[in-house]
Amino acid sequence: MVRPRIPRRIRFEPKTTYFKPAGVPLRELKEVVLSFEEVEALRLKDVENYDQIKAANKMNISQPTFNRTINSARKKLAKAITNGKAIKIKTTKN
Repeated sequence: MVRPRIPRRIRFEPKTTYFKPAGVPLRELKEVVLSFEEVEALRLKDVENYDQIKAANKMNISQPTFNRTINSARKKLAKAITNGKAIKIKTTKN
C-alpha cells in the first residue's frame, strides 16, 4: 500500500505561467514543466532566502522532500535555459 501524500502549503501563485526564449516561434519550442510546489520551493529558498528546514516547514513537508523538490526545479530551469526550452508552470494543484 502506498503512503498517502501530505498536502503541501503553497502560498504563492504566479501571475505569469509561461516563459519562452525571445526570437523563437512557440511552435518550434519544447517545454519544461514546473509544478506549483517547485515554484514555491524556488521562491522560499532563492527569493525569500529561507534555509531548507524553515522553507520545508512553511510548505508543510520534510526537509528531504524539500531538497528533492528544489533540486528538481533547479535542474528543470537549468535544462530550459541551456537548451533554449520554454518554461511552463503547471496551472493546477494536485
